Amino acid sequence: MNITWLKTDITKLSVDAIVTAANSSLAGGGGVDGAIHRAAGPELYAACQKIGGCPTGEARITPGFKLKAPWVIHAVGPIWRGGMENEAALLASAYSTSLALAHEHGCRSIALPAISCGVYGYPVPEAIKIAIETVRAWTGALPERVVFVGFDAAVVEALERLLGPATEK
Repeated sequence: MNITWLKTDITKLSVDAIVTAANSSLAGGGGVDGAIHRAAGPELYAACQKIGGCPTGEARITPGFKLKAPWVIHAVGPIWRGGMENEAALLASAYSTSLALAHEHGCRSIALPAISCGVYGYPVPEAIKIAIETVRAWTGALPERVVFVGFDAAVVEALERLLGPATEK
């Protein structure tokens, strides 16, 4: 598996699936989830409402609608509560469930954000370490290419520290 990272707007990427850091109602919101919902158009919200929600640590998939990516994977990460409520396992599960959905839908490439690092308050260095370890442990044939996406300084710093310089432009 080819693992790279970029500092960019995840909604602009040409990949087979974009993962969004969703809330359990799949209703859109702030941060990366809000940006993806705005870029995909109102059809994404309607598709999410038909699903009816998603438990923490799991993910659901919808079409990408107006995005370049044909699929959006809605991963629900945990709210940080000090690390004593199974947050690490739930976060890893959100990433592994996303990879499994990508595999099931034939996605060769996937873009991953820093799930739970925004309003959910997960400490960025720990969250990025879990994300990278989960991707590296993935044994499925697909996806073949994983692009971690950082937008803010803390996420970019953590990605660079753990993966080295950005390898794509």
